[in-house]
Amino acid sequence: MSMRDRDLMAGEVLTLLEQTGRRLVCAESCTAGLVSATLAGIPGASNYLCGSAVVYRNATKTEWVGVPREVLDDPARGDVCEETATLMAQGVLAATSEASVSVSVTGHLGPGSPVGLDGVIYIGWAERDVNQRAISRSKCIRVELQEPAPQDRDDIPRRVARQAAATLSVLHVVRDALCQIVESSKGEC
Repeated sequence: MSMRDRDLMAGEVLTLLEQTGRRLVCAESCTAGLVSATLAGIPGASNYLCGSAVVYRNATKTEWVGVPREVLDDPARGDVCEETATLMAQGVLAATSEASVSVSVTGHLGPGSPVGLDGVIYIGWAERDVNQRAISRSKCIRVELQEPAPQDRDDIPRRVARQAAATLSVLHVVRDALCQIVESSKGEC
C-alpha cells in the first residue's frame, strides 16, 4: 500500500462527495488526523471536507465529540469498540452543522495492544436525514489490519505503515458508504 493508493482513494471520495452534494467531517483517534490530511492534500478538498477532530485521548473523546465517560471506562466496551466508534461519528456530526456525513476511527495499532486486539480498528459512519437536521443512519465496521505490529514506540516505520493502512481502510468505508447513497438515488456508483 502506497501513498499513491491513499491519494487515489481520497480523490474518489472527494468526487463522490461532490456527486452526492455531501460534506464530510472526521473524528480520528488512532490515525491522529491522517485521514483528513490525506483528503486535504487533494485540490478542491475544502469544498467537501469540513475538518477533523483528533480525539486521541479519552477525555478529548468525551469533551469534543460527546462519548460518555461510562462507555470509555467500561472494561467490556472502552475506547476501542463498535459503540465508541459509532458515538464518535454521531458526536462529530452533531457538532458540525455544515457537515452531512461523518466518519470516525479508533483502534489499537500497537505496540502494547491488548491481547487479541492488536491491529483492530473500528470505523464509524453517520449521515444526516434528507432535511439535514437529525442523524438518520449510522453504522460501524471492524477491520483487522494485516501490517506487522511495531515492536516498540521507536519502531517508526511499522507505526507509520499501520496508520497508513488504517487511513486507507477509513477511506474505503467512506467511499463505499457514499456509493450506497449514489446507488439509492441514481442506481450505479
